[in-house]
Amino acid sequence: MAGSAPLSVLLAMATGGLLGWLGHSRHQQRTERQRRRALARAAPATLPPEQLRRWMEDAPQGWLVIAPDQTIASINPRAEKLLGVNQGLALQGQPIALLQPCDEVEHLIDLARDKGKPQRGYWPVGGDTLELRVLAGGDGWVGVLLQGVDPLQTLLERQEQWVSDVAHELKTPITALMLVSESLADRSEGQQMVLVGRLQKELGRLQLLVSDLLDLSRLENTPMGEGRGNGAIDPRDVIGNVWTTLEPLAKVRSVGLQVSPGREASRLAAVDAARLHQALLNLLDNALRYSPDGTNIAVSIHYRDRWCQISVRDQGPGLSATDQERLFQRFYRGDPARAKGPRTGSGLGLSIVQQIALCHGGMVRASNHPEGGAVLDLLLPRA
Repeated sequence: MAGSAPLSVLLAMATGGLLGWLGHSRHQQRTERQRRRALARAAPATLPPEQLRRWMEDAPQGWLVIAPDQTIASINPRAEKLLGVNQGLALQGQPIALLQPCDEVEHLIDLARDKGKPQRGYWPVGGDTLELRVLAGGDGWVGVLLQGVDPLQTLLERQEQWVSDVAHELKTPITALMLVSESLADRSEGQQMVLVGRLQKELGRLQLLVSDLLDLSRLENTPMGEGRGNGAIDPRDVIGNVWTTLEPLAKVRSVGLQVSPGREASRLAAVDAARLHQALLNLLDNALRYSPDGTNIAVSIHYRDRWCQISVRDQGPGLSATDQERLFQRFYRGDPARAKGPRTGSGLGLSIVQQIALCHGGMVRASNHPEGGAVLDLLLPRA
């Protein structure tokens, strides 16, 4: 016992020293954090130009700054490589014409400067094409962002443009054929009347297909979030208008509509009224097609955080795994044996719904309800 006292004293001293060191270390850490906060508060509010220049030089995209007098104020190494020039600082102060921009590029630069809005386009360089984004600055300054074009993306964009052009060109001859068929119907009888009726039906389908292709093309070219309207829309009003259109078809099969919650819980969504009508028409028409006779289509509206969620549920056979994976693809049609109503439409309805949701900064998704039937959820921003 007599020999243990010095050991306990040593342990106490060691423990006290360790605790003191830990306390001192924490104090130093707190002091360092406070010093950093003080430096941050004392830092200048504006970004140093030198820091901005270094960021631009290290950027993976090409950056080009054009002065109001159409001279090159700055160009980073990536832009030099993309444009096939290697003169570095010697380019600064030189006219933009030294880079040999095409007429379209010069027009986009002038347009951005005059309108004060970003412009997009392409800059042909040798055998390649660069994607171009022109950013308007103050007092006539213009920033140009350059990057290489993904060949696959370019191919897809050209394909979409081709489809749009073809659909637009088909509108006139189809309209002319519809007029001819109406004239033939007035003069036909017997078997000829049956054939003319079939002709009119197929022309109607073709006309709907062309119209939906054009609409889908316009939606795909609308940047995300730029499709919403200026006003606030009550989804229940739009649902009522849509059901007025579909109700004659639903009555034939004794299919009803249930909307919840009631009007007293009504709130608003930031969405273009015409586009919301189009989206709900496609969703309810799809639900009607797969609803068994004598059942109800259930539409519920919920508001969570900044979202308005409109859910459309039928009481049909539900969605297969393939349906859930491909439901929003163009021209995809589910198993015809699952449909309870006539298979009409162009096969683009749900693709259009998806694009409408994306244009408003929202989304659409599909699932199976635990109690049976398919559920399609349309999520849109709240007003």
